[in-house]
Amino acid sequence: MEKMLNVEHLSTSYGKIHAVRDISFYVNEGEIVTLIGANGAGKSTTLKTISGLIKPKAGKIFFKGENIAGLPGHEVTAKHIIQVPEGRRIFDRMTVMENLEMGAYLRKDSEGIKSDINWVFELFPRLSERASQKGGTLSGGEQQMLAMARGLMGKPELLMLDEPSMGLAPVVVETIFTVIQKLQREGITILLVEQNASLALSIANRGYVMETGKISLTGTGRELLANEEVQKAYLGH
Repeated sequence: MEKMLNVEHLSTSYGKIHAVRDISFYVNEGEIVTLIGANGAGKSTTLKTISGLIKPKAGKIFFKGENIAGLPGHEVTAKHIIQVPEGRRIFDRMTVMENLEMGAYLRKDSEGIKSDINWVFELFPRLSERASQKGGTLSGGEQQMLAMARGLMGKPELLMLDEPSMGLAPVVVETIFTVIQKLQREGITILLVEQNASLALSIANRGYVMETGKISLTGTGRELLANEEVQKAYLGH
């Protein structure tokens, strides 16, 4: 399997606070890989550093063999690395359709954009019904669907999802995770940060457990689900 993303000895700080300390991990092409851990473990900071929102203090981030560490966010996005942020962050005053068009702002292929809008409407039929509605008037679940759909409009090769199930009703969470698996089948590689460890590990090929900025455990999704330490700390057993 080809490594699509290879993070080597990455460290990131906020001032004097070391948020991520010398972590190394990789994501193979076509995999779902999850980062799990308590709040403040450094999971979101890791994604933001990969996507160019935060500059790393040290380390390398290879995407398809090229070191992208420290590149600004718009250049990372142009390489088809798309992050769907925690807390959704949709454009409240824009319609669903305008949000989707914003997701495609780096693209010039108008026919491809049209066809991808139809594709995301098939993935999330509820968005199709709400196409002319303003983002801010949608329910939390619909906003999460819109955030993901907007990300998909950037044609991601690597899709990074930050807490996609946060604050959502179980039925919506099920929809979101069904779509994540479908995207993997369609060839999109996924790096998933998720509080719901049992759900994340149940769909992930591999996972990494983060504690206070470091990676403490790694294994296949199945191995980590069966791990006693993981069960005690994150699965409520």
